[in-house]
Amino acid sequence: MASLSLLHFTTYFPSHTQTTLKPPSSAVSFTVRCTSPTSTPPPPQKHRRPAEENIRDEARRRPQLQNLSARYVPFNAPPSSTESYSLDEIVYRSQSGGLLDVQHDLTALKNYDGEFWRNLFDSRVGKTNWPYGSGVWSKKEWVLPQIDDDDIISAFEGNSNLFWAERFGKQYLQMNDLWVKHCGITHTGSFKDLGMTVLVSQVNRLRKLNKPVIGVGCASTGDTSAALSAYCASAGIPSIVFLPADKISMAQLVQPIANGAFVLSIDTDFDGCMNLIREVTAELPIYLANSLNSLRLEGQKTAAIEILQQFNWEVPDWVIVPGGNLGNIYAFYKGFDMCKELGLVDRIPRLVCAQAANANPLYLHYKSGYKDFQSLKANTTFASAIQIGDPVSIDRAVYALKMSNGIVEEATEEELMDATALADSTGMFICPHTGVALTALMKLRKAGVIEANDRTVVVSTAHGLKFTQSKIDYHSKNIKEMACRLANPPVNVKAEFGSVMDVLKEYLKKNESKC
Repeated sequence: MASLSLLHFTTYFPSHTQTTLKPPSSAVSFTVRCTSPTSTPPPPQKHRRPAEENIRDEARRRPQLQNLSARYVPFNAPPSSTESYSLDEIVYRSQSGGLLDVQHDLTALKNYDGEFWRNLFDSRVGKTNWPYGSGVWSKKEWVLPQIDDDDIISAFEGNSNLFWAERFGKQYLQMNDLWVKHCGITHTGSFKDLGMTVLVSQVNRLRKLNKPVIGVGCASTGDTSAALSAYCASAGIPSIVFLPADKISMAQLVQPIANGAFVLSIDTDFDGCMNLIREVTAELPIYLANSLNSLRLEGQKTAAIEILQQFNWEVPDWVIVPGGNLGNIYAFYKGFDMCKELGLVDRIPRLVCAQAANANPLYLHYKSGYKDFQSLKANTTFASAIQIGDPVSIDRAVYALKMSNGIVEEATEEELMDATALADSTGMFICPHTGVALTALMKLRKAGVIEANDRTVVVSTAHGLKFTQSKIDYHSKNIKEMACRLANPPVNVKAEFGSVMDVLKEYLKKNESKC
């Protein structure tokens, strides 16, 4: 197996001499450059590439790993199946009408051992080399290994914050190892960027191959349309968006409008928009961008790889993911499983899919023992991006949960909004979907399923700034039939020193006992 040596150390000591240290092993060499404290520092290094070149030009000269490939195959097909398609074909369903999956040539990938892949991925973090500055494309060999770097459309998405939720974990759950993977800290404010960079890059390639693609379309509850419109705008590709009228936040609506998408506001819910976009893309040269298209899941799975990387390749015990159309829970499973299969880690975490009780078809399916899935009409939920009653990726989600010994939990509207407010009060600023995931965590922790010392990761799928109206309504106690027990409205006070002092004294006295 191939291995990768990335070690070369340059160290500075106060002296005029330069020495090369040769340890017994020739695998590592140490170059010691020495300068005196009073000597003039060396001039800053100039760019290594010529001034007329950019980072794409530089990437063309870089060697690539060879003989890696991927293709479409029917999802969860038996080993005897011979059905497959090139990624350069425009196809969304198998011959039987089932879902497709992107299958990588694992035999070729296994020519390199786990240490090689860990070192390679680690060597690309924090760099600006095209396209590896992206958290997605830093794993290019596992995403779209055959795409040319010139065809990639990227905003250096991913590499999102994995932070220790210290106060929330300790104070409210008696947990010392609770983490939040904030996938909303990215280009358009949600995890959808991870998949959209892959899909739009492949569309860019298809157009260069003169495939019949004029634009890219999606049905959306907000975040998908924001990601699609941004990446299409970057590539100069028309984007078409079907949105359910009056069912998404203004912050979500303005993103595709600002990025020049052709937006259709349709008097139906997400499932109705999804049915329409399927029919339209079957008749017009518009490429379908919803998670029915398995390309997006290749980008989304890199968040799982990134979690392992951020834990120095140690595996957490639990990962909790909000679920609506259910592609993401499968993407996380796929990322973790690929790392195990290729020797980067020795196990995978248990997965939890968290649903809003107002849109909970997977939860009901799980409770029935996965017998006879029934879609439903989703009711309105503050977690609008997962307000889906007929999820496209139901089969993928069930497979991921079964293979990871996973669990499904739900959150009522009051539970998810209270959890959101509670998390915000500890310094976070999360979206309602993350509130759903935190509610699931709290229920499983209370039931003793998740233990105090379990390393647990909650996936935050979007930035809280996209959902400010729901926070305003909550803290104004302006939500019908909801107590909003953690509301923190501003206090009106007269512009008088005495009045201000009275209010502050009362506030400080109330908080004195908490110190």
